[in-house]
Amino acid sequence: MIYPRFMADSFWNFSEACELVGAKYPAIPLGLITVAALLPKSWNVRLVNRNTEELADSDLDWADMVMTGGMLFQQADSLELIAMCRARGLPVVVGGPDATSSPHRYESANFRVLGEVEDIISQFIADWEQGIREGTYEAPKFQVDVTKTPVPRFDLLKFEQYLYIGVQFSRGCPFTCEFCDIIELYGRSPRTKTHDQMLAELEALYRLGYRGHVDFVDDNLIGNKKAIKAFLPVLEKWIEQHDYPFEFTTEASLNLADDNELLAMLKRSNFFAIFVGIESPDTETLIAMRKKQNTRRSIPESVHKIYHAGMFVTAGFIVGFDSERGSVAEPMIELIEESAIPIAMVGLLYALPNTQLTRRLAREGRLHVDHDSAPAGKGDQCTAGVNYETKRSRLEILHDYRRILERIYDPDAFCGRLERLAAMLDCTGRRKELPEGDIRRRLSTINMVHELLSRLPEGRERFWKAFTTCMSKNPQSVRAIVTLMAFYLHVGPYSRYVMKQIDRQIEDLEAGRFVAPKLLPAVEPERIAVNA
Repeated sequence: MIYPRFMADSFWNFSEACELVGAKYPAIPLGLITVAALLPKSWNVRLVNRNTEELADSDLDWADMVMTGGMLFQQADSLELIAMCRARGLPVVVGGPDATSSPHRYESANFRVLGEVEDIISQFIADWEQGIREGTYEAPKFQVDVTKTPVPRFDLLKFEQYLYIGVQFSRGCPFTCEFCDIIELYGRSPRTKTHDQMLAELEALYRLGYRGHVDFVDDNLIGNKKAIKAFLPVLEKWIEQHDYPFEFTTEASLNLADDNELLAMLKRSNFFAIFVGIESPDTETLIAMRKKQNTRRSIPESVHKIYHAGMFVTAGFIVGFDSERGSVAEPMIELIEESAIPIAMVGLLYALPNTQLTRRLAREGRLHVDHDSAPAGKGDQCTAGVNYETKRSRLEILHDYRRILERIYDPDAFCGRLERLAAMLDCTGRRKELPEGDIRRRLSTINMVHELLSRLPEGRERFWKAFTTCMSKNPQSVRAIVTLMAFYLHVGPYSRYVMKQIDRQIEDLEAGRFVAPKLLPAVEPERIAVNA
């Protein structure tokens, strides 16, 4: 099992925050270790994560087969791995979301396992053991019974390499956001594991000695509210019986804020942070992208309700939608400031392969030829730019994007949001001390602050003031605030890096040096359906 490298220049790698506590990468390769659990027990499995360690020739010499695959922004390394294996005559199997969405990019692999693996892996195994060395296996969409998914092979992980460990309760999301590929990969009817399954996964982590941050990687944990409400009391009881070995994060839609009971249940179950897709401050844009659930509320008030329930919010925002009328920079900055969201992942709209957005752009003849290619060195959705012909001026979009990043990751603005968050964050009842064995205990809170201040390239006095303000006004919030400060070690410098890349694009546009990428010819609707 080889997990490909993500592009190094990414918003999400948080490399400096990892380094602060001795980790090497934020997240585990949960998909690969789940596949590993589905393989015959007689097969010997090794795992190499190229984001945390080097792949040695001896690893490849040892192997009879390599399994790999991942997301779009792992594509370049995935293809390099496939070429490396083919050159050695070593059969290579590829799967995962990018191969599923863009199988034509992976024709060089011996095997392509597309879609959810549980229902097709047995056929692949049978063919392999009969000597077959080429093939494509494609799962019917949205039919896997996740109640039969085994406990992932957590034993293959080196826990000390990771900032947190991932588990999955559900697959799918009930909403229809145009730009999102989740509903294309996993459907709109969230399928959930049983309570016993989830407890077995947590028990496995506990028995292996892991303590600390566990992320429920579900794309919308509350997509099936009835199921999560039934599970949380079970989780609360387990976490209490085991003396709180884990604390949790997840992703959820903003309508979480409508349900006071659910918020209270999440807090009692030891959730401390939620990622939310907010995307835009503009109601017309939210409706156009089919994210109407965010139009039925005051977004800042909804975020503040989550704070008052004891969990901080990180959020996603996107610039470049067709429906944007004039500059969106000031309204987006105002929304981020009013909501007091310190970590706002702002990206340029990127048409992911196999989405409603991509199919619409294909019909309109607006997709770039290589829209589903992610070559090495091209960055992510922050720096690679839009991969389609925009309706609004590309230059205006880039100017907006740059202005947003410059303002929200200014040290004074970031620390102001920290202080306002701390004033609202209700951490009563939350344990002050992390459990023994948690990697984050490497440094005490005060030592962590001194360490991160010494590493900050700018604004040290302002960050110290934010820390002392939070200590005096809400000392129970300090651990959360210091966590967000640590994230700034990455997002602060990264935002400056992105701005430099955007400046170059702006200069090329203004100087007439920008060469517009070639467009795919408009595609008939029925052809798109076949390709999808």
